[in-house]
Amino acid sequence: MNFHKAIAAVLMTAALAGCAQTEGQQRAGTGALIGGAGGALVGQAIGGNTKSTVIGAASGALLGAVVGSATTPQRRGEQQCRYQDRDGRIYVAPCDDRYYNGDY
Repeated sequence: MNFHKAIAAVLMTAALAGCAQTEGQQRAGTGALIGGAGGALVGQAIGGNTKSTVIGAASGALLGAVVGSATTPQRRGEQQCRYQDRDGRIYVAPCDDRYYNGDY
């Protein structure tokens, strides 16, 4: 019975990963899926019981999601920055090179 629940959880995760809209969300979902599967294998190999497998899967999914999200490249021109003109008005526009170079 636990095997069927594990298969259902993997299928649900895969379905939710396919629903992501931005590249960062897609990479985080894919990373969570791959990390969860790898973590489950490592947990089973080390502990040899269900508890170790679940802990490994959860840890791998978390780590995979973080790495997938953090490695998403930033594309120039898609980020929006807030600027203030000489009259004190604040407006939003695409970020310039200062944002991407860290000179803000």
